[in-house]
Amino acid sequence: MTIAENFSAFRIHDDQAGYRSGIESISLDDLNPGEVVIRTAWSSVNFKDALAGTGQGKILRRFPLVGGIDVAGHVVASTDKAFKEGDPVLVTGSGLSETRDGGYAGYARLDSRWVIPMPSGLDLRESMILGTAGFTAALALYRMLENRQTPAHGPLAVTGATGGVGSLAVDIFSSAGFEVHAISGKADQADYLKSIGASQVLGREALASTRPMESVRFGGGLDNVGGGMLASLLAQTAPYGNVASAGLVAGHDLPATVMPFIIRGVSLLGVASAGTARSVRDDIWRHLADDWKPAHLETICTREITLEGLPGVFNGMLSGASFGRTLVRIG
Repeated sequence: MTIAENFSAFRIHDDQAGYRSGIESISLDDLNPGEVVIRTAWSSVNFKDALAGTGQGKILRRFPLVGGIDVAGHVVASTDKAFKEGDPVLVTGSGLSETRDGGYAGYARLDSRWVIPMPSGLDLRESMILGTAGFTAALALYRMLENRQTPAHGPLAVTGATGGVGSLAVDIFSSAGFEVHAISGKADQADYLKSIGASQVLGREALASTRPMESVRFGGGLDNVGGGMLASLLAQTAPYGNVASAGLVAGHDLPATVMPFIIRGVSLLGVASAGTARSVRDDIWRHLADDWKPAHLETICTREITLEGLPGVFNGMLSGASFGRTLVRIG
């Protein structure tokens, strides 16, 4: 395949002219070194992308960088014999749009140790509807199952359920055989949440208690919000249930006590998708292409944009208007 001399990229700068981002024309020589070059087909928008693209979060560790923590496309060149021209591949996290150029460009040059061959059962587009959000939700389930979570513990709660991670978690958890209770402040989206696998949709008041312990209501769950909602979820979790923490939309504080841990044996599990070991990545992507593959990907993909649409999506996401998954069409 011929590599274009110049191509469009959504690039982020921070220098004497200030913090800024936008579309530029760049060449392959402008990208970080790497063993695998792909022609990008799809990317996605995650909360971390919105923080990086607007400068509202300290995400990038060097500048300038191409944004986009997710990318999928076809290999056009590789010095690693594990990959050949035409192979469909994906990368999520792994330093993209943090220490390395990311997926918001016509081409990406990648560190081969993090490049995932597209698993049978997924195509490029589906892999980016999943992206970091789906990987995070699946990693939460993976960690809970490692710690012996079962459907017998009770329903799994998912906070921030209408967002990308939340929506995919509802679908993935229900696909894996768990009853799911979606927690959301968007009452008008109850039908949407039920259509993707939630058996019950609860308002935020379900996790409004500030008591250190409450009656058991959930077998465990995934929290994307942080703060008091996470503390309340811990206080309502069944003995030896697991709560995975994956977000901090409401803040990074945890106003909780040790009581759920020492009285009920509840476990709080951290979910850090960006630095997940390669062996675990491979396991999770195999699951996502098979037994954990969400049944409602097209429903969860609520928007498809090009690079030009990124700023508007970033602003909406940071203002709390995030809903489902936003796919970025590049190729």
